[in-house]
Amino acid sequence: MLSWMSQHWLAVLLLAAYTVMLLYNAYVGRRASTSLAGYYVGGRNLGGLAIGVSFFATFASTNSYIGHAGKGYDYGLPWLLMAASLVFFTWVSWRWVGPGMRRFAGQWDALTIPDYLGSRFAGTGRAGGALRVTAALVIVFCSILYLIAIFKGAGHLFQLFLNVPYTAAVGITLLIVVLYTSIGGFVSVVRTDVVQGVLMLLGSVTIFYFVTRAAGGVDALGALAEMPDKDFLFELNGAIPLLVLMGISLSGSLKLLVDPRQISRFFALRDDKAVRQGVWVAIIGLLVIQGCLFPVGLYAHLIMDGVSDTDLIVPTMVADPAVFPLWAGDFLIVAIMAAAMSSMDSVLLVAASTLYKNLLQPLAGGRTEVNRQVWWTRLAVVGFAAAAAGLALNPPGDIVQITIFSGSLYAVCFFPAVVLGLHWRHGTAGAVLASMAAGVLVLLGWLWLDLQHQLHEVFPALLSSLAVYVGLSLAAARRPRAEAGTG
Repeated sequence: MLSWMSQHWLAVLLLAAYTVMLLYNAYVGRRASTSLAGYYVGGRNLGGLAIGVSFFATFASTNSYIGHAGKGYDYGLPWLLMAASLVFFTWVSWRWVGPGMRRFAGQWDALTIPDYLGSRFAGTGRAGGALRVTAALVIVFCSILYLIAIFKGAGHLFQLFLNVPYTAAVGITLLIVVLYTSIGGFVSVVRTDVVQGVLMLLGSVTIFYFVTRAAGGVDALGALAEMPDKDFLFELNGAIPLLVLMGISLSGSLKLLVDPRQISRFFALRDDKAVRQGVWVAIIGLLVIQGCLFPVGLYAHLIMDGVSDTDLIVPTMVADPAVFPLWAGDFLIVAIMAAAMSSMDSVLLVAASTLYKNLLQPLAGGRTEVNRQVWWTRLAVVGFAAAAAGLALNPPGDIVQITIFSGSLYAVCFFPAVVLGLHWRHGTAGAVLASMAAGVLVLLGWLWLDLQHQLHEVFPALLSSLAVYVGLSLAAARRPRAEAGTG
C-alpha cells in the first residue's frame, strides 16, 4: 500500500484535497439547509455563474467521460451528431425552459417537478395529487436507472486504478457521494459542482490531448479512414442507421429540457439576470467537454485491439502508462471521479426530495416539522443511493444504453407537460397523465416488437405523447364553450 501511495502521490494529494473540500461544502450546505427550500433548491438565491457550471457538470457525468467517449468506437464519426445535439439543446433549455420555470416555481413555491406539474395543471385538488404521485414515480424509477449507470462507470474506474474488486469500487463511490449530499443538500451540491466542473474541463482537454498523441495526432484519422475494414466509421449509415442515431441523440438531448436534475437548477436561480449569465457558462462548458471526449472512441481504433465493452475504453487507457503519463493518469482519476459525483449527487438529491415530499410526506398529512422533514430527506438520500449501488453490482446494460432509455422515459413523460405547459395556456392533469401513459406504452411496445433498429423508439413514443396531450387539451378547452352554448 505504501509503495502504491508513493507511486501515485499526486492522486493521493488531490483526493485528500478533494475530500477536505467535500467536507467543507457539506458544512456550509448544512448551515443553509434550515428549511426545505434551503435543502432542496438553495433558498432560490443562487447566481448564474454557479448554476451554469453546475448545469453542465451535472449533465456531463461518466456517461460522457466513459459511456459517450467510448461509444465512438462503435459508431464512428457520425457519433459527433450527439455532441452537437447536446450543445444545441442546452441553449434551448436555458432559452425556453429556464426563465419560465424559475418564475413559476417561485410563484407556486414548487420545490420539485411534481410540485410544479400539480400546481400548473390542477392546483391542489384530487387530479393534482394523482399527477404529483405519477410524476414522482417516474422520477424515482428513472433516477434509479441513471444512478446504476453512474455507479457502473465509477466502479470500473476505481477497479482498474486501485486494483480493487468491482464491488468494493462501487462501495467507495457510494460512501463518498452519500457523505456530502445527505448532509449539505443543494448548496453543498452546487458548491461542489463548481470545483468539479473546473476539474472536468481540465480533464476532458487532458484526455483529448494524450489520446490524440498516442493515436498519432489529429491527422491519424485520415489514415484510419483509408483502412478497408474501418471505412464504416466515416459513413452516415455505416455502423448504425442515421435515423436510429438521430433518435439516440434526441432522447439523450431532451433530458436537458425535462430531466429533473437539470430543471432543479432553474428553481434555484435568484433572478432573470442570473439566467442570462448562466446560459453561456453552461453552453461553453458543455461544448468543451463534449468536443474533447466524443472523438476518443474513434482514436481508440488506433490504440486498442479487441474491444468488447466500450465502457472500459477510457478507464483502460487512463491506466495505461503508454497512453497517459503517471501524473496525467492520477489527475484524470480525480477528474473522472468528480464527473461521476457531479451527476450522482444531483440525481440523488432530486430523487430523494421527490420520494419524500411527493410520496412519503403526504402519507403523514404534511404535519411533520421542518427539521424532521429535512432529516427524513437525508435518510432518503442514503437509502436511495444504497439501493442503486446494489443494483449496479449487476447492471442491466452498458452506460449509454441505460442513460438513453432513462432519457427516453423522461422525454415521453414530461416533454409535453413541461415545455408546452410553459408556453401554451391549455392543458389539464388528465391530458398530462394520458400523454404519459401513451408515450410509455408506445416506447415499450416499440422495443418489444424489436423495431428500434429501424427507427429509434423515442420518435413514435414522443409523437404519441404529444398528440394525446394536445388532443385532450384542445378537447377540454372546447368543452366549456360547448356547454355555454347549450345553456
